[in-house]
Amino acid sequence: MVVGIKDAFKLMGIVIVSLCAVLVCTIFLNYQLDMSQIENQIQPGPQQMLYDAQKSTANMVTVLSGGCLLATSVIMMIFYIKHYIDTHKKELGILKALGCSRMQIAINFWVFGSSIFLGTALGFGGGYLLAPMFYTFNNEGDLIPDVELTFHPELVVYMVVLPTLAFGILAILYACRKLKTPVNHLLNDLPHEKSRKHSRDKESSKSFLADLKSSALRSHKTLTFFVIFASFCFSAMTQMSFSMDELASKMMSIMVMMIGLTLAFTTLYMAITTVISGNKKSIAIMRTFGYSQKECTGALLGCYRPMAYLGFVIGTIYQYALLKIAVDVVFAGMEGVPEYSFDWTAFFISLAVFAVFYDILMYVYSKKIKKISVKEIMME
Repeated sequence: MVVGIKDAFKLMGIVIVSLCAVLVCTIFLNYQLDMSQIENQIQPGPQQMLYDAQKSTANMVTVLSGGCLLATSVIMMIFYIKHYIDTHKKELGILKALGCSRMQIAINFWVFGSSIFLGTALGFGGGYLLAPMFYTFNNEGDLIPDVELTFHPELVVYMVVLPTLAFGILAILYACRKLKTPVNHLLNDLPHEKSRKHSRDKESSKSFLADLKSSALRSHKTLTFFVIFASFCFSAMTQMSFSMDELASKMMSIMVMMIGLTLAFTTLYMAITTVISGNKKSIAIMRTFGYSQKECTGALLGCYRPMAYLGFVIGTIYQYALLKIAVDVVFAGMEGVPEYSFDWTAFFISLAVFAVFYDILMYVYSKKIKKISVKEIMME
C-alpha cells in the first residue's frame, strides 16, 4: 500500500485538529499542575475561592475542548481510512488476491494514525510557547501567590506519546475491519452494502435533482457531520471570543478566535472537496445532459446549507451555556467578575460573517464544478 502526496495532504485535517486540542490541553493542564505547588500557601476565604475557581476552569476547558476535538480527530481518521479504501479498491483487491492477509495490509495503515504525532507535537510545543503569556495574565492582581511555569515530562507522554500509539492501533484495527470486503468486490469496485427495497421505491418518485440531494446527505453522513462541526466551531468560537475580551483577556480572545477559524476552515474545506471529488462522474453526466452550473452546485453543495446553519445554532447555544456556567457556577461569589448575558451584537456579526464566508466558499467551488468535463472523467 502506497500513500500518495494527495492522501498525505488530506491528513493535515487530523494534524490541525489534534494541534488545537493539545495546545489548549497543554496550557491548562500544565497550569493546573503548577497550581498544586502553591496550594499550601492558599488562605481560606477569597483566596481559596479564586484558587478553586481557576482549577475548575482548567478542568472544564480541558474536558470540553480537548474531549470534543479528540472525538473529531477520531472521526476524521476513520473517514480518511474509509475514503482511502473506497478509492483504492482494485489495488487492495490485488494484494488480497496475491495472498496478503487483512492484518498484513491493515498494518500499513499505521501511517494514518501516526499523522496525529505531528499535530500533538506541534500543539505541545505551541502550548509551551503561549504558556508564559497565559501565566502572566493569571498572575496579575496578586490575589493568589504567583504560579511559576514548570516543565512536566509526564505531559509529553499523555499529550504526544499515548495519543500517537492509540491512534496508530485504532487505524490498524479499523482498516482490518473494513478489509473484510470480498476480493471480487474490491477488484470489480462493487458496493458491499445491503440494499433496501423500501428506500429505493420511496426515492423512485423523486426528481433527479431531489434524489441527488438526498443521496448526497444519506451516503455522506460523516461529511454532513463535518459541515455541522465546521459551522459549530465558527459560531461558538467567534461569539465566545467577543466575551473573552471582557471575561478573561485579549490573549484568550485572540486564541479562541484563531482556533475556531482554523477548525472551521479546515473541516469545511475537507468536506466540500471530498463531496466534489466523490461526485465527479455525476457532475460530468449532469453537464452533458444540459444541467446548468447552478443546478449542479445546488444539488451537490446546496443540500448542506441547512446543516451548516444548524451547526451555527448549536454553536451559539453551546457557547452561551458554557460561559453562563463558568460565570454563574464556577466563579459564583467572586468579586470583580462581570455578569454575563447573551451578546446579540456578537451573534449578528458572527452570523453575517459566516453567511458571507459560506457563500464565497460555495461560489469558489462552483467554479471548480464548472471545470469538470466528461473527457477528464473518461481518462481517469
